[in-house]
Amino acid sequence: MNKSTYDKFPAISVSADANAVTRGWPGIARCLGNRNHGNRNVVAIETYPGVHDAELLTFIREHLQPDALIETAAAMKPEQAIRDMTQTYVTDDPVFGFLTRLQLIDFFDAHRVIQLRAKAAESTGLIVVYGVGATLVCEPDALILADMARWEIQMRMRRNEIANLGLTNHDEKWSLKYKRAFFVDWRVADDHKRPLLHRIDFLLDSNVAHDPKLITGDDFRAGLRRAAAQPFRVVPFFDPAPWGGQWMKDTCNLDRNTANFGWCFDCVPEENSLLLGFGDVRVEIPSIDVVFAHPEQLLGEAVYGRFGAEFPIRFDFLDTIGGGNLSFQVHPLTEYARRHFGLGYAQDESYYMLDAVEGASVYLGLREGIDATAMIAQLRAAAAGGEPFDADAFVNQFPARKHDHFLIPAGTPHCSGAGGMVLEISATPYIFTFKMWDWGRMGLDGKPRPVHLDHGIPNIQWNRTTTWVKKNLVNAVSPIATGDGWREERTGLHEAEFIETRRHWFTGTVPHHTHGGVNVMNLVEGDEAIIESPMKAFAPFVVHYAETFIVPAAVGAFTIRPHGPAAGRECATVKAFVRTNP
Repeated sequence: MNKSTYDKFPAISVSADANAVTRGWPGIARCLGNRNHGNRNVVAIETYPGVHDAELLTFIREHLQPDALIETAAAMKPEQAIRDMTQTYVTDDPVFGFLTRLQLIDFFDAHRVIQLRAKAAESTGLIVVYGVGATLVCEPDALILADMARWEIQMRMRRNEIANLGLTNHDEKWSLKYKRAFFVDWRVADDHKRPLLHRIDFLLDSNVAHDPKLITGDDFRAGLRRAAAQPFRVVPFFDPAPWGGQWMKDTCNLDRNTANFGWCFDCVPEENSLLLGFGDVRVEIPSIDVVFAHPEQLLGEAVYGRFGAEFPIRFDFLDTIGGGNLSFQVHPLTEYARRHFGLGYAQDESYYMLDAVEGASVYLGLREGIDATAMIAQLRAAAAGGEPFDADAFVNQFPARKHDHFLIPAGTPHCSGAGGMVLEISATPYIFTFKMWDWGRMGLDGKPRPVHLDHGIPNIQWNRTTTWVKKNLVNAVSPIATGDGWREERTGLHEAEFIETRRHWFTGTVPHHTHGGVNVMNLVEGDEAIIESPMKAFAPFVVHYAETFIVPAAVGAFTIRPHGPAAGRECATVKAFVRTNP
């Protein structure tokens, strides 16, 4: 199998015209300068938290040279007031918080906003209103959205380049900045951004420092419409981990000089970005923008009605080949997640084994007849620095082989052992993992990784023991249908989970249908496959081994068959979708 075909930078072609993208600050200034509204021209540059304000403000002053520059940061509440206001949601926990109910306007001092509005109203010439919440200050003649990919925001947090919304905490530990952004900043910013997507005049991509790109709002929206009407991939990102392995380096053609890669977010639209192609130029936007702009077309009416404008299915990779065990963990039950974190649903998941070496295993569920009190005591003693937790005495350890599928409904203790390459298929609340034992190792920062026993222990379902787990959670495969050159199997998930998974083995053309709900798929066997529309509704779409792709609900009927080097050979896909009758 060719291990270098994985596309790390997939793009949706919007136009063959590279000139549709204005690149560089001087060209962007000329483009914006052509929009003349007489003796008064109000330009709002609405920024997403995480842009490099210094770079954008330098552009405004040196290239636009406005008659008045109004920065929304001047109307923010004092930093301590913002900290006090958000403490309920940020909490003192190092990892977890509560999803905020605040709105962006809550971060602003009402009197200061009135002052900025008055300044904008009385100014003449070119007036630029800049910053988060610019549209709270003015009704512009031209509206520019400086959006940001969330992975780049995280990288900037790690490099201490940016602070949280309304704060000056650049040097704070990056994980704390991420937590605040996850529970507070991104919630209020997304709520504010969503209605703007349908009215912006320009989209500004400043994800690469000093290489800005500007497209029209119409071209931006054309890209979103295309994504919602055809199969597409989001841009994956990869990250090392204390337990990380080596498999992805070869398969995904990653940097061999990096010690390991443990994570790949291959399809988490809230985190991943989307590349829009204009000729050979790529414009990067958050993939969540597609969900916000076209939720019914992408998700389907039933899924949208149940989850709102959220993408409920996550595909990611966990690489322990040449690495170590994942942390021993458990995910919260729905009621616990709702009460403690403000979540509407739990993180049910499964491990699909893309690959495994000899001796690979998965820890899943509890052994028959264990003493819960003794297990809890051992976990607490290990967390306090005592004797290591004896996982083998309490937890089932199952051999793991390529194409095995282990189901993990919330409340089931589990982890992947060393030697496995996991395609994790799960519900989207992805940071809600309660680590209970981490095998005594240090994190990448050289410090002990935190465990979450006070959260984890209340969620353990003690009746999920060996016999039940074998029957319900290990390779629960059943045949569904067959056709000319293909067969379909149900591989899960458990009836307690809202995600259904199907596996198709095929040497011929497989008929598929979204049935009104979004499908997420991965080519788990075979070098290459092609997705086609029987009605020619979209251009043929080629995927390679291990690539995850999204098929919007609006696509309806589609087919998949081996392609290129895989022609005539058996391939396999795994498909996940939301059950319509959970």
